[in-house]
Amino acid sequence: MNSYSFDAAIFDLDGVITKTALTHAKAWKAVFDEYLRLREKRNNEPFREFTLELDYLTYVDGKPRYDGVESFLESRDIKIPAGESSDPSDKETVCGIGNRKNEKFLEIIKTEGVEFYPSTIEFINQLKNSGVRTGVISSSKNCKHILEALGIEDLFQTRVDGEVSVKLGIKGKPEADIFLAAAHNLGVAPAKAAIVEDAISGVQAGRNGGFGLVIGLARQGNESALIENGADVAMKDISEINLDWIQQWFQRKPRILFQSWDMSEEFQNAPASTTTEVASVVINPYYSRSSKSVFFSEKKPVFFLDYDGTLTPIVERPELAVISEDMRSVVQRLSERFTTAIVSGRMRDDVERLVGIKGILYAGSHGFDILGQGISLVEPRAKEAVSFIAKIAKQISRELVNIPGLLIEEKKFSLAVHYRMVKEQFVPKIKDSVDKVIQNNRSLRLMSGKKVFEILPNIDWDKGRAVMWIMQALGISWPDVSVVYIGDDATDEDAFRVVRTRGTGILVSDKPKESTADFQLSSTDEVRALFERVITFEQRK
Repeated sequence: MNSYSFDAAIFDLDGVITKTALTHAKAWKAVFDEYLRLREKRNNEPFREFTLELDYLTYVDGKPRYDGVESFLESRDIKIPAGESSDPSDKETVCGIGNRKNEKFLEIIKTEGVEFYPSTIEFINQLKNSGVRTGVISSSKNCKHILEALGIEDLFQTRVDGEVSVKLGIKGKPEADIFLAAAHNLGVAPAKAAIVEDAISGVQAGRNGGFGLVIGLARQGNESALIENGADVAMKDISEINLDWIQQWFQRKPRILFQSWDMSEEFQNAPASTTTEVASVVINPYYSRSSKSVFFSEKKPVFFLDYDGTLTPIVERPELAVISEDMRSVVQRLSERFTTAIVSGRMRDDVERLVGIKGILYAGSHGFDILGQGISLVEPRAKEAVSFIAKIAKQISRELVNIPGLLIEEKKFSLAVHYRMVKEQFVPKIKDSVDKVIQNNRSLRLMSGKKVFEILPNIDWDKGRAVMWIMQALGISWPDVSVVYIGDDATDEDAFRVVRTRGTGILVSDKPKESTADFQLSSTDEVRALFERVITFEQRK
């Protein structure tokens, strides 16, 4: 039985479990150099060799084979037809070159064999013996063959590789699809899973997927590149950490925002205060920032704000959560200076009416419904669930009709069962009723918040993915701005994990608690005080 705070660990194959990353690099180099020599001779183009540091790690590593070909050729301004997956290996197409690389890879494997990293295998065995579920992913279509050749296929409860990806239509890294598919197969939430990757595209995928811990293995001494692209931590070998280290990572708490306001940038013990120090492990420097530097740097802030518990205190009934005029005024002034979006579990038109500020963007129903600043989205898969949610609402209402104080709120794309005013003795019955609905309907998932059970469509969409969609729709790039997400509840953790290492998550809570947010404010009054400081600084510039 698993006694840890995390449920699963998902490992990339090449470079993490097996030493085939260098074999892939060797095969890619042989094929690309051969093609570049052809273009030199035929087209009179200057030859510039394919290198591990500049080309393989940047454009090819971790990506599906044809994506890697396309990415590298694009970096050299070479355009050739995409072709078909059935193209022979001597055909001058993206697929043809990709197929030639696979032939070369298999030739090298046959000649030189395959080796694995003993420390990774030992670590996976420790996880399995502790009840932690394990999965393997790979962009390679040779994954199954390699695992069987090494006799280690039984170490994993799921395998999502290149062959599976084609069947399921999974997008390649840096999209998170392959990791999300593995987590789904393992029956775990990304929030409760760690991923281990050695590729830049892989750590990007882990961050985009909102995983609880993204570990980068710097086999090529590329710790900085992995950290810059979303790894929480980087190290040369997995033996440099252990299960207790990961356990403590998942139990860490945010720093108090105003306490760390004027803290020196040399402050380095943010993660160490909750995580055992290991000198050879590189912690992402985002965890050691002063809170003041988040808002007063060269990068302009972009704000994503929850409503209930963030802009207005939590109250007994949802309709009583009315934003104060002082808070509305300061959010209005904030939005006049910075891009601002409200991301709420409420229906979009409801939160838009309550906030009452024109010109800002509203994302309702946990990001299923987005409108403002010239963009709009209604998540198609959530839209399909509307009639089913209405049916579930009637079912639960009938079962729990006699419980005093219970409030069932149908929110079009989701259903909230509020028990804040319910006596404790009735809570188990409510939980049993909600659990039964989820168990009987795989198309639904359950989230538990502050005295509320929320039933949502079981799709890979949440506040974190809504934030990424909004940024892409508005043309906002992570490196160019300082993204700040402020929220108070379990649903906001999805956004905290996506923002983490490339933006800032701020939890609103009157007491310390485990969270993936970077900082903590104690109340909506402190939220307003933070906005006032930011606005005042901007006015003085």
